[in-house]
Amino acid sequence: MAERVLIVDDDIRLSAMLGDYLSGNGYVVYTAATATAGLTDLGRRAPDAVILDVMLPDLDGFETCRRMRAVSDVPILMLTAKGEETDRIVGLELGADDYLPKPFNPRELLARLKAILRRRRGSAVVSRVLRFGRLEIDPGSRSIQIDGRECALTSYQFDLLVALAENAGRTLSREQLMDTVKGEELEAFDRSIDVHISRIRAAIESDPKHPRRIITVRGAGYVFARFQE
Repeated sequence: MAERVLIVDDDIRLSAMLGDYLSGNGYVVYTAATATAGLTDLGRRAPDAVILDVMLPDLDGFETCRRMRAVSDVPILMLTAKGEETDRIVGLELGADDYLPKPFNPRELLARLKAILRRRRGSAVVSRVLRFGRLEIDPGSRSIQIDGRECALTSYQFDLLVALAENAGRTLSREQLMDTVKGEELEAFDRSIDVHISRIRAAIESDPKHPRRIITVRGAGYVFARFQE
């Protein structure tokens, strides 16, 4: 069954161009020109991924992303203004899985879309549950629990956590993490990893400002603590 993609962008020409391009690559595409219509279509269409522009006529893309993430874990690829790193960071903080600055090459958008959908599908191989004290990570069901309480992360953040946990005790650089999770050599910026790590800490750490599970190794990257409470 073809995967469904919802494009939320008030640029009708761009949406039509992307729709044609993605349809030609095997996707079923829906478009919405406003945040309100996009939020409605999220519930009505149940897309497999959302391409969301920051600049919308009713609500901005950040608020739209926040509202989408409150009701769904659908992968979200945000389109941001060229060179606006702040937009990218804010989008990631609100739960977007990836970003792409305008103007962009449709082939790169397709590659990023495939990457977030691949992460969403996960591995067909049943993976063992990773247990670290009170923390339990199940790659098979893509779930995280602390003392039986479910923790919410985006698909990208879950894969980052798994990459760190599977290499517990080993320091991974930002570049290694990006390569491991993306699986493709796509443009990224170091701060994106830092933002995602911050969100993961907020979900799994007792005190995110003084983390004991994911430790920063200054100048080197991050290490997942092997022994935890």
